[in-house]
Amino acid sequence: MLAHDEISQPVVSRDEWLAARKELLAREKELTRLRDDLNAKRRALPCVKVEKEYVFDTTAGHKTLGELFDGRSQLIVHHFMFGPGWGAGCIGCSFTADHIEGTRVHLEHHDVSLVRVSRAPLTEIDAYRQRMGWQVKWVSSHGSDFNYDHQVSFTPEEIAQGDVTYNYTTGNVSIEDLSGLSVFYRNADGEIFHTYSTYGRGDELVDSTYMLLDMTPRGRNENGPHRNLMDWVKRHDEYESAT
Repeated sequence: MLAHDEISQPVVSRDEWLAARKELLAREKELTRLRDDLNAKRRALPCVKVEKEYVFDTTAGHKTLGELFDGRSQLIVHHFMFGPGWGAGCIGCSFTADHIEGTRVHLEHHDVSLVRVSRAPLTEIDAYRQRMGWQVKWVSSHGSDFNYDHQVSFTPEEIAQGDVTYNYTTGNVSIEDLSGLSVFYRNADGEIFHTYSTYGRGDELVDSTYMLLDMTPRGRNENGPHRNLMDWVKRHDEYESAT
């Protein structure tokens, strides 16, 4: 349990609360309209044709990027931080995976396939997937340029030189793998196009725990040394109540 202070909101009459709530509702509606406009602009982004043939190691053998669409025209890739020899996947990525796991069946019935991709060998990935009880397809890009080309994995040389591009800026990182989401489209001729990628906090909108916490008086309550989910989130089988 997180330590916390008492909430600081004033206590008012129901009528005063209702007036304040309606004022906030106007701002919420404004945000909804802005989000709708942003989503439209995201869909209108130009795309880039994928010329390289990427091959992944899967439980059904080697598969190309096109085959990961599984007959659908759209593909969402969850770039999951899990490098060779890690033993377990990133806690933050595991947090995200818990949330998007339940979307799979709905996405697949709406022309979208969902796949996780990590650099770890398939044997390590599959052991962790089974531990977590996840069903979303998870493939290995081990030996492929896929993660590097999509700027979620970095060579030791890039890290040493401080010449790493992540989230569309260049700077320093301390680890070889980071997270993100990428979206692809496949046309009737089998051509594949990269339409969108988001990194950093860009993927937290799929973390519904955050959306619910944002409605509560204490909010995310991330007041530890990291000031983020690393202060409190654990893999779902590592909480005390999970034992």
